[in-house]
Amino acid sequence: MEREIVKEYKNGDFTVIWKPKKCIHSEICVKTLPEVYNPNAKPWIKAENASVEALKAQIEKCPSAALTYSMVGEESVEEKAGTECTVIENGPLLVSGLLKVTLADGTSETKKPSTAFCRCGASDNKPYCDGTHKKIEFKG
Repeated sequence: MEREIVKEYKNGDFTVIWKPKKCIHSEICVKTLPEVYNPNAKPWIKAENASVEALKAQIEKCPSAALTYSMVGEESVEEKAGTECTVIENGPLLVSGLLKVTLADGTSETKKPSTAFCRCGASDNKPYCDGTHKKIEFKG
């Protein structure tokens, strides 16, 4: 099994956590806080360029949960309770909460805090979204 890549970017006691394999390239991060997220820079995330409140608000909008956060003395975004399902226009089905996903081969995985499921049928990572809906101009 391939090891998951996890990168962390600090702003004082606040840490932005990025898991690139989960990213579906919605670009919400870049459009919301371009002073923080610059895909052409190294490092591409500069958490110190925004307030903690702005970072939290943007991260909580990440549809794939490729971006999460932790803060010293605060419950992490991954630990929040409840399940929610949202259809993203022309994109994936986003399910937030602690999920047990049983795959076609019978294996199961635990997913949290959000999981993007493919709706277009073209993902190479089914049942999960890999961003292919943008390339094929999926409408739905």
